[in-house]
Amino acid sequence: MGLPLGGFPSIGKVPSVPSVTDGANWLVDSATAIADRLHLPHNRLYDEWVSTRDPEAWPEPPNGNGKPAMLIPGFLAGDASLAPMAKWLKRGNWTLAKSGVAWNVNCTQATVESIEARLESLVLQTGQKALIVGQSRGGAMGKVIAVRRPDLVDTLVTLGSPLNDHFDFHPRVWFGIGIIGGLGELGLPGFLSLDCASGDCCKETRLAYGRPFPEGVRFISFYSRGDNIVRYQACLHNSAEQIEIESSHLGMGLDSEVWLRMKEELDSPARPDSVEELRAA
Repeated sequence: MGLPLGGFPSIGKVPSVPSVTDGANWLVDSATAIADRLHLPHNRLYDEWVSTRDPEAWPEPPNGNGKPAMLIPGFLAGDASLAPMAKWLKRGNWTLAKSGVAWNVNCTQATVESIEARLESLVLQTGQKALIVGQSRGGAMGKVIAVRRPDLVDTLVTLGSPLNDHFDFHPRVWFGIGIIGGLGELGLPGFLSLDCASGDCCKETRLAYGRPFPEGVRFISFYSRGDNIVRYQACLHNSAEQIEIESSHLGMGLDSEVWLRMKEELDSPARPDSVEELRAA
Protein backbone atom coordinates (compact mmCIF):
# COMPACT_ATOMS: atom_id res chain seq x y z
CA MET A 1 0.00 0.00 0.00
CA GLY A 2 1.36 3.43 -0.90
CA LEU A 3 1.76 6.00 1.86
CA PRO A 4 1.24 9.78 1.53
CA LEU A 5 3.91 12.15 2.84
CA GLY A 6 2.32 12.23 6.28
CA GLY A 7 3.14 8.54 6.72
CA PHE A 8 -0.38 7.15 7.06
CA PRO A 9 -2.71 6.17 4.23
CA SER A 10 -5.83 8.24 3.74
CA ILE A 11 -8.83 5.92 3.48
CA GLY A 12 -10.01 5.74 -0.10
CA LYS A 13 -7.30 8.16 -1.23
CA VAL A 14 -4.19 5.99 -1.55
CA PRO A 15 -2.03 7.50 -4.30
CA SER A 16 -0.69 5.24 -7.01
CA VAL A 17 3.07 4.78 -7.03
CA PRO A 18 4.79 4.46 -10.41
CA SER A 19 6.56 1.14 -10.87
CA VAL A 20 10.24 0.77 -11.75
CA THR A 21 9.15 -0.40 -15.19
CA ASP A 22 7.07 2.76 -15.69
CA GLY A 23 10.07 4.87 -14.75
CA ALA A 24 12.38 2.98 -17.09
CA ASN A 25 9.88 3.25 -19.93
CA TRP A 26 9.50 7.01 -19.38
CA LEU A 27 13.30 7.49 -19.31
CA VAL A 28 13.89 5.46 -22.48
CA ASP A 29 10.97 7.08 -24.32
CA SER A 30 12.27 10.55 -23.41
CA ALA A 31 15.76 9.70 -24.62
CA THR A 32 14.31 8.26 -27.83
CA ALA A 33 12.24 11.39 -28.45
CA ILE A 34 15.39 13.50 -28.15
CA ALA A 35 17.27 11.17 -30.50
CA ASP A 36 14.42 11.40 -33.03
CA ARG A 37 14.55 15.19 -32.94
CA LEU A 38 18.27 15.04 -33.59
CA HIS A 39 17.72 12.46 -36.35
CA LEU A 40 19.97 9.95 -34.59
CA PRO A 41 19.59 6.25 -35.49
CA HIS A 42 17.78 3.94 -33.06
CA ASN A 43 19.67 1.28 -31.17
CA ARG A 44 18.73 -2.15 -32.52
CA LEU A 45 18.35 -3.67 -29.06
CA TYR A 46 16.01 -0.86 -28.06
CA ASP A 47 13.78 -1.49 -31.07
CA GLU A 48 13.63 -5.20 -30.20
CA TRP A 49 12.72 -4.40 -26.61
CA VAL A 50 10.01 -1.95 -27.71
CA SER A 51 8.55 -4.53 -30.11
CA THR A 52 7.21 -6.60 -27.18
CA ARG A 53 6.95 -3.94 -24.48
CA ASP A 54 3.19 -3.55 -24.88
CA PRO A 55 1.38 -6.84 -24.12
CA GLU A 56 -1.62 -5.61 -26.13
CA ALA A 57 0.56 -5.68 -29.26
CA TRP A 58 2.02 -9.15 -28.72
CA PRO A 59 1.60 -11.60 -31.59
CA GLU A 60 -0.49 -14.72 -31.10
CA PRO A 61 1.48 -17.30 -29.10
CA PRO A 62 2.02 -20.90 -30.16
CA ASN A 63 -0.64 -23.32 -28.93
CA GLY A 64 0.61 -25.17 -25.84
CA ASN A 65 -2.49 -27.20 -24.91
CA GLY A 66 -1.25 -27.30 -21.32
CA LYS A 67 2.21 -28.63 -22.22
CA PRO A 68 5.07 -27.75 -19.84
CA ALA A 69 7.71 -25.19 -20.77
CA MET A 70 10.84 -23.77 -19.18
CA LEU A 71 13.00 -20.83 -20.29
CA ILE A 72 16.72 -20.76 -19.48
CA PRO A 73 18.43 -17.33 -19.56
CA GLY A 74 21.83 -16.53 -21.01
CA PHE A 75 25.17 -15.62 -19.46
CA LEU A 76 24.94 -12.79 -16.91
CA ALA A 77 21.13 -12.93 -17.09
CA GLY A 78 18.34 -14.41 -14.96
CA ASP A 79 14.77 -15.61 -15.36
CA ALA A 80 13.56 -12.00 -15.36
CA SER A 81 15.26 -11.41 -18.73
CA LEU A 82 12.83 -13.85 -20.38
CA ALA A 83 9.76 -12.92 -18.30
CA PRO A 84 7.91 -11.29 -21.23
CA MET A 85 8.31 -14.43 -23.34
CA ALA A 86 7.14 -16.55 -20.40
CA LYS A 87 3.98 -14.45 -20.07
CA TRP A 88 3.45 -14.67 -23.82
CA LEU A 89 3.68 -18.47 -23.75
CA LYS A 90 1.25 -18.60 -20.82
CA ARG A 91 -1.28 -16.87 -23.05
CA GLY A 92 -0.95 -19.83 -25.39
CA ASN A 93 -1.85 -22.26 -22.58
CA TRP A 94 1.68 -23.44 -21.82
CA THR A 95 2.42 -24.50 -18.24
CA LEU A 96 5.49 -22.49 -17.26
CA ALA A 97 8.02 -23.14 -14.52
CA LYS A 98 11.06 -20.96 -13.79
CA SER A 99 14.57 -22.30 -14.25
CA GLY A 100 15.58 -20.80 -10.92
CA VAL A 101 18.57 -19.02 -12.47
CA ALA A 102 18.98 -15.56 -10.96
CA TRP A 103 22.27 -14.73 -12.65
CA ASN A 104 23.74 -17.26 -15.06
CA VAL A 105 27.38 -17.17 -13.96
CA ASN A 106 27.59 -20.31 -11.84
CA CYS A 107 29.32 -23.60 -12.58
CA THR A 108 27.65 -25.35 -15.54
CA GLN A 109 27.30 -28.68 -13.74
CA ALA A 110 25.62 -27.20 -10.68
CA THR A 111 23.30 -25.07 -12.80
CA VAL A 112 22.30 -27.93 -15.11
CA GLU A 113 21.57 -30.25 -12.18
CA SER A 114 19.42 -27.59 -10.50
CA ILE A 115 17.45 -26.92 -13.69
CA GLU A 116 17.03 -30.65 -14.33
CA ALA A 117 15.46 -31.11 -10.90
CA ARG A 118 12.97 -28.31 -11.55
CA LEU A 119 12.23 -29.66 -15.02
CA GLU A 120 11.62 -33.16 -13.70
CA SER A 121 9.11 -31.81 -11.17
CA LEU A 122 7.33 -29.89 -13.94
CA VAL A 123 7.16 -32.96 -16.20
CA LEU A 124 5.84 -35.13 -13.36
CA GLN A 125 3.25 -32.46 -12.54
CA THR A 126 1.93 -32.22 -16.09
CA GLY A 127 2.55 -35.76 -17.28
CA GLN A 128 4.10 -34.49 -20.52
CA LYS A 129 7.59 -33.82 -21.85
CA ALA A 130 8.59 -30.16 -21.83
CA LEU A 131 9.53 -27.40 -24.22
CA ILE A 132 12.87 -25.80 -23.32
CA VAL A 133 13.74 -22.37 -24.72
CA GLY A 134 17.31 -21.34 -23.95
CA GLN A 135 19.04 -18.09 -24.84
CA SER A 136 22.80 -18.09 -25.46
CA ARG A 137 24.46 -20.07 -22.62
CA GLY A 138 20.99 -21.15 -21.54
CA GLY A 139 20.49 -22.88 -24.90
CA ALA A 140 23.79 -24.73 -24.56
CA MET A 141 22.63 -25.89 -21.12
CA GLY A 142 19.32 -26.93 -22.64
CA LYS A 143 21.21 -29.05 -25.16
CA VAL A 144 23.10 -30.77 -22.33
CA ILE A 145 19.84 -31.44 -20.47
CA ALA A 146 18.22 -32.90 -23.58
CA VAL A 147 21.19 -35.25 -24.05
CA ARG A 148 21.25 -36.26 -20.38
CA ARG A 149 17.49 -36.51 -19.90
CA PRO A 150 15.67 -36.97 -23.22
CA ASP A 151 12.79 -38.41 -21.20
CA LEU A 152 12.07 -34.86 -19.96
CA VAL A 153 12.36 -32.89 -23.21
CA ASP A 154 9.94 -32.77 -26.13
CA THR A 155 11.46 -29.79 -27.97
CA LEU A 156 14.55 -27.65 -27.51
CA VAL A 157 14.60 -24.13 -28.96
CA THR A 158 17.89 -22.23 -28.77
CA LEU A 159 18.41 -18.51 -29.35
CA GLY A 160 21.93 -17.56 -30.43
CA SER A 161 23.47 -20.45 -28.50
CA PRO A 162 26.98 -21.88 -28.96
CA LEU A 163 26.04 -25.46 -29.82
CA ASN A 164 29.20 -26.77 -31.48
CA ASP A 165 31.82 -25.13 -29.27
CA HIS A 166 31.21 -23.65 -25.81
CA PHE A 167 33.78 -20.94 -26.45
CA ASP A 168 33.03 -19.87 -30.02
CA PHE A 169 32.53 -16.21 -29.09
CA HIS A 170 33.61 -12.95 -30.64
CA PRO A 171 36.81 -11.65 -29.01
CA ARG A 172 35.05 -8.79 -27.21
CA VAL A 173 33.30 -11.30 -24.93
CA TRP A 174 36.41 -12.80 -23.41
CA PHE A 175 37.09 -9.88 -21.09
CA GLY A 176 33.76 -10.30 -19.28
CA ILE A 177 34.18 -14.08 -19.08
CA GLY A 178 37.66 -13.55 -17.66
CA ILE A 179 36.34 -11.29 -14.90
CA ILE A 180 33.66 -13.81 -13.87
CA GLY A 181 36.16 -16.67 -14.02
CA GLY A 182 38.62 -14.65 -11.96
CA LEU A 183 36.04 -14.17 -9.24
CA GLY A 184 35.45 -17.92 -9.24
CA GLU A 185 39.18 -18.57 -8.99
CA LEU A 186 39.28 -16.31 -5.94
CA GLY A 187 36.79 -18.65 -4.32
CA LEU A 188 33.66 -16.54 -4.48
CA PRO A 189 30.66 -18.89 -4.33
CA GLY A 190 28.25 -18.94 -7.25
CA PHE A 191 30.83 -18.12 -9.94
CA LEU A 192 32.30 -20.43 -12.58
CA SER A 193 36.06 -20.97 -12.55
CA LEU A 194 38.82 -22.35 -14.78
CA ASP A 195 38.11 -25.80 -13.38
CA CYS A 196 34.69 -25.65 -15.08
CA ALA A 197 36.39 -25.49 -18.47
CA SER A 198 39.00 -28.21 -18.10
CA GLY A 199 38.86 -29.84 -14.66
CA ASP A 200 36.68 -32.39 -12.93
CA CYS A 201 34.11 -29.76 -11.89
CA CYS A 202 32.00 -29.95 -15.06
CA LYS A 203 33.36 -33.12 -16.63
CA GLU A 204 29.92 -34.76 -16.89
CA THR A 205 28.30 -31.81 -18.64
CA ARG A 206 31.27 -31.38 -21.00
CA LEU A 207 30.92 -35.02 -22.04
CA ALA A 208 27.16 -34.63 -22.52
CA TYR A 209 27.69 -31.47 -24.57
CA GLY A 210 29.77 -33.46 -27.07
CA ARG A 211 27.47 -36.48 -27.37
CA PRO A 212 25.03 -36.94 -30.29
CA PHE A 213 21.71 -35.19 -29.86
CA PRO A 214 18.85 -37.61 -29.12
CA GLU A 215 16.70 -38.43 -32.15
CA GLY A 216 13.41 -38.33 -30.26
CA VAL A 217 13.77 -34.66 -29.26
CA ARG A 218 12.92 -31.88 -31.68
CA PHE A 219 15.74 -29.32 -31.96
CA ILE A 220 15.31 -25.79 -33.36
CA SER A 221 18.20 -23.32 -33.45
CA PHE A 222 17.66 -19.62 -34.13
CA TYR A 223 20.74 -17.73 -35.26
CA SER A 224 21.65 -14.30 -36.62
CA ARG A 225 24.55 -13.39 -38.87
CA GLY A 226 24.52 -10.03 -37.09
CA ASP A 227 25.17 -11.66 -33.70
CA ASN A 228 28.15 -9.83 -32.18
CA ILE A 229 28.47 -12.08 -29.12
CA VAL A 230 28.33 -15.69 -30.36
CA ARG A 231 29.65 -16.46 -33.84
CA TYR A 232 26.62 -17.54 -35.83
CA GLN A 233 28.46 -20.62 -37.16
CA ALA A 234 28.50 -21.97 -33.59
CA CYS A 235 24.69 -22.10 -33.68
CA LEU A 236 24.54 -24.37 -36.75
CA HIS A 237 24.30 -27.75 -35.06
CA ASN A 238 23.85 -30.54 -37.60
CA SER A 239 20.96 -32.10 -35.67
CA ALA A 240 18.92 -28.88 -35.48
CA GLU A 241 16.47 -27.12 -37.75
CA GLN A 242 18.34 -23.86 -38.38
CA ILE A 243 16.22 -20.71 -38.50
CA GLU A 244 18.00 -17.55 -39.61
CA ILE A 245 16.68 -14.31 -38.15
CA GLU A 246 17.72 -10.65 -38.14
CA SER A 247 18.18 -9.87 -34.49
CA SER A 248 20.85 -8.81 -32.02
CA HIS A 249 22.22 -11.40 -29.61
CA LEU A 250 20.80 -9.78 -26.48
CA GLY A 251 17.48 -8.93 -28.09
CA MET A 252 16.51 -12.37 -29.41
CA GLY A 253 14.33 -13.18 -26.43
CA LEU A 254 12.43 -9.90 -26.75
CA ASP A 255 12.18 -9.48 -30.52
CA SER A 256 8.60 -9.81 -31.80
CA GLU A 257 9.91 -11.15 -35.11
CA VAL A 258 11.60 -14.00 -33.24
CA TRP A 259 8.35 -14.67 -31.37
CA LEU A 260 6.46 -14.85 -34.67
CA ARG A 261 8.96 -17.30 -36.15
CA MET A 262 8.88 -19.37 -32.98
CA LYS A 263 5.09 -19.59 -33.20
CA GLU A 264 5.33 -20.72 -36.84
CA GLU A 265 7.82 -23.44 -35.97
CA LEU A 266 6.14 -24.73 -32.81
CA ASP A 267 2.72 -24.82 -34.44
CA SER A 268 4.15 -26.79 -37.39
CA PRO A 269 5.54 -30.34 -37.50
CA ALA A 270 9.29 -30.89 -37.57
CA ARG A 271 10.98 -30.41 -40.92
CA PRO A 272 13.11 -33.56 -41.38
CA ASP A 273 14.55 -32.39 -44.70
CA SER A 274 15.77 -29.01 -43.49
CA VAL A 275 18.98 -30.29 -41.85
CA GLU A 276 19.89 -32.45 -44.84
CA GLU A 277 19.31 -29.54 -47.22
CA LEU A 278 21.59 -27.33 -45.11
CA ARG A 279 24.31 -30.00 -45.06
CA ALA A 280 24.17 -30.30 -48.84
CA ALA A 281 24.26 -26.51 -49.38
